Amino acid sequence: MVKSARVMKRSVAHLEPYIQQEKKDGKGGKEAKKILLATVKGDVHDIGKNIVGVVLGCNNYEVIDLGVMVPADKILNTAIEENVDVIGLSGLITPSLEEMVHVSSEMKRRNMEIPLLVGGATTSEIHTAVKIAPAYDHPVIHVKDASRGVGVLSKLLSNENKPAYIEDIAVKYQSLREKHEASRSEKKLISLEQARNNKLKMNWNTVTIVQPQFTGERIFHDYPIEEISKYIDWTFFFHAWKINGKYPAIFDDPVKGEEALKLYNDGQEMLQKIISERMLKAEGVIGFYPAASRDEEVLLYEDESGQKVKGSFHFLRNQEIKQGGVPNLCLADFIAPEGKRMLDHIGGFAVTAGIGIEKWVEQYENEGDDYSSFMLKIMADRLAEAFAELMHKKVRMEYWGYGREEDLDVAGLLKEQYAGIRPAPGYPACPEHSEKRILFDLLEIEKNIPISLTENFAMYPAASVSGYYFMHPFSQYFNLGKLNRDQIEDYAKRKGITQEEAEKLLRPNLGY
Repeated sequence: MVKSARVMKRSVAHLEPYIQQEKKDGKGGKEAKKILLATVKGDVHDIGKNIVGVVLGCNNYEVIDLGVMVPADKILNTAIEENVDVIGLSGLITPSLEEMVHVSSEMKRRNMEIPLLVGGATTSEIHTAVKIAPAYDHPVIHVKDASRGVGVLSKLLSNENKPAYIEDIAVKYQSLREKHEASRSEKKLISLEQARNNKLKMNWNTVTIVQPQFTGERIFHDYPIEEISKYIDWTFFFHAWKINGKYPAIFDDPVKGEEALKLYNDGQEMLQKIISERMLKAEGVIGFYPAASRDEEVLLYEDESGQKVKGSFHFLRNQEIKQGGVPNLCLADFIAPEGKRMLDHIGGFAVTAGIGIEKWVEQYENEGDDYSSFMLKIMADRLAEAFAELMHKKVRMEYWGYGREEDLDVAGLLKEQYAGIRPAPGYPACPEHSEKRILFDLLEIEKNIPISLTENFAMYPAASVSGYYFMHPFSQYFNLGKLNRDQIEDYAKRKGITQEEAEKLLRPNLGY
């Protein structure tokens, strides 16, 4: 459908003068329903939203797309001015969930009645039912992906089907809220003190603490895209196009295989164009810093003497009940505690493969070529992830050097068959996005390369990745899970913010 939209848009462009004349003469058919789409304030991700827009356009809906980082007032004012039939909100990062609740509340405050649809990777049916829908007195519906939007709208905008559909959604969401409340009361959490007493225990005197080759930052300008491209995980390329399956086995799938191969070939063609025409530029920063842990904090020192603390990362500890000696993990557990014989280190990084993308996206969109626009954005995202993978390999084998004996092919790298981890703010072990600000200031990202943070801590360009490097051989990824009030209070105190601000930053993880 996205491919065919190119032909459709060009055809409609030729017919537009005749369509408008028919409307003036009163001969046109019934008006198309208007759908307003926007990525909420503080979020820069728009691939999914744009695909939805194309699908709706192909199904005779008039789409008003406000783009990315759109404040609530602009969304609602435009909806009223344009007399739209439905508002659709999109977001990828978890702070966008709070912004969606805010938009929903504002719609109620303004006494609006327009149905609200929400979607995007960070959204879910349960969050919509528990947090967003109760803030508004009219329909709020979670749409899982682009392929379901047309079905939802056809029911929602049908005079015949709308009442029963809205009632079904209301009953379903009420059931989800009740189940959610029941599960919260059933799920027991331990206190922060108990969780600390069950932290990961080890004899640090026997752990080999490898010293990095340098401390401070190293900057990479205009890194060769051709080298980066060798580390692309093509499985996630297909996932971006909503084709589930593993590369290269997906080519043998009797249903999806043929289309997957066509898509892969188009992706390769775009990749070669990116390289040959220098459409995108990749840049990055890595850094290593003397560090030590104190409970859930990782203290950052001015120098190797470890005498003066210049800042800290604020991590969080799992508070679920554990059995059989399983520890309550925190990322700080993988850094040697303060006072040990040798200072440990923590690393950080930020990379992008999206520099220069705006010019090309604008050109494709002006030509009505949504498919190439989406393909370029998806390839930029894949290249950014590949750049992060490549840099991590160089860190292990050269710059930090704790994995010099490593001998893995690309498949082994993508399966993470190596020592050390690179978790990112916003991911399960460290879900709180505002820590990116500390990481960016430490690495001096905005000074060194053209990546910036929005007010809700999304990275721009969107095709960017940032995170931490941990070298400890026992370091692992884990899910933080739900948190008790005592840890939220402690976190707020450590960060120097109010408890209310901490709760807002960690809303999906609140266990009370």
